[in-house]
Amino acid sequence: MNDGYPRWKRVFWMLLAGFALFTIGKALLPELLVAGKEGVGIVRVEGPILDSYQTIEELNAFADDPLVKAIVVRIDSPGGGVAPSQEIYNAVKRVRKEQNKTVVASMGTVAASGGYYIAVATDRILANPGTLTGSIGVIMQMANFHELLEKIGVKSVVVKSGKFKDLGSPFRPISEEDRQVLESIMNDTLSQFIEAVADGRSMDRAEVEQLADGRVFTGRQAKSLLLVDEIGDLHDAIKLAGELSGIEGMPRVLETTKPFSFREFLESTFLGGVRGLVPSRFSAPLLYLWVV
Repeated sequence: MNDGYPRWKRVFWMLLAGFALFTIGKALLPELLVAGKEGVGIVRVEGPILDSYQTIEELNAFADDPLVKAIVVRIDSPGGGVAPSQEIYNAVKRVRKEQNKTVVASMGTVAASGGYYIAVATDRILANPGTLTGSIGVIMQMANFHELLEKIGVKSVVVKSGKFKDLGSPFRPISEEDRQVLESIMNDTLSQFIEAVADGRSMDRAEVEQLADGRVFTGRQAKSLLLVDEIGDLHDAIKLAGELSGIEGMPRVLETTKPFSFREFLESTFLGGVRGLVPSRFSAPLLYLWVV
């Protein structure tokens, strides 16, 4: 049949279509071969811990997936807020207890304070020899401007319902009573940290208290102090998670894609680390944070 279309062009387009199908099939073949295969999910905790929502969503998604037999929590964080660190810690414990899934912590460059708090909720902790970890402690930082205001002749007028209602105000000096109230909060929050470490690492509380002065340790030092289980990298953590969950050989690795946030992009691009250096007038948050 001659439809006026040259035979060589028809052959050319057939060959081109075949090549395209071959290329696509070759790219998809590895994924098709592992589809339905049991694997290990990776959840990343990176940077300052300011919010727990995204991390908990990822943990829950892997916990509900029957093909995900274990989870590796990759921690590269100096810590952050007390509450979000505790929320992620509790989420990890729920995954282990309620979903019966193995969770292994893999420490990157830094896994300190709130980052370490999260790690102690897992079944095993792996750190690199040079990882900086520990920093078991609490910090609260507040700027105070009252002397500066006196020098320039500015006076702050506050109407309050109780003497501690403006506790931590930058516009007046801190009193001894103020300090006692803040120290009681700090001591209770530190006690919660120590309890979490003692429980997670099967250590006596007294042993943890000796280490809970805010100092950091290398991964190798932390292992000798029983704060981590093994020296190893992310590859080792994935392999161990697979072994502990009964997966033969190197397991399939699954990782969720974090949704793009235009707000986070703008903040990281134009504000960078400056945002964290600007004191907040309305809060003096407790932090499980290693401050350098």
